[in-house]
Amino acid sequence: MPNDENPQMQQVSIMDAHEMGRALTRIAHEIVERNKGVKNLALVGIRTAGIPLAQRLQKIIRNIEQVDVPLGELDITLYRDDLAIRKNQPLLKKTDIPFHISDLIVVLVDDVLFTGRTIRAAMDGLIDLGRPAEIQLAVLVDRGHRQLPIRANYVGKNIPTSREENIRVFLEELGEEDRVCKIEVRG
Repeated sequence: MPNDENPQMQQVSIMDAHEMGRALTRIAHEIVERNKGVKNLALVGIRTAGIPLAQRLQKIIRNIEQVDVPLGELDITLYRDDLAIRKNQPLLKKTDIPFHISDLIVVLVDDVLFTGRTIRAAMDGLIDLGRPAEIQLAVLVDRGHRQLPIRANYVGKNIPTSREENIRVFLEELGEEDRVCKIEVRG
């Protein structure tokens, strides 16, 4: 479907709500299986879209294991490596991790894995809060183009892209209809 705001851009649907739900269910099962249950496990969503995805994973895991896995929210703004070169300074939001992360297996949750810089910043933020036994990564979409040696343990879907393309995850918790789109620039 074309984007009405800019005729030079086109959105191509990659995943619908059903496909997103199926991918998150698979990721939740993989997390439980890899960690042999949920003992000493916690989920931490990276602001902004990682938080509702982590909440969904927590709910699915609750249905599988009948246990509420601790859930936290991480703002990586102060850990970004591009703060000094950005024209507009990002708005600092709240980190809320209401449990000690030391000795836990922490699964970081985000929507899209691209260069790896967001995940590096998130790991720095976590380590400032304690020493996890292990940090794992769950993402809904891996689009490639890594600039750092980081890879996800759990991936909903691999979507190869060019550097000119973008992936956008829309979530109902953020006021949109659940879907994943590839934004293609034409011109």
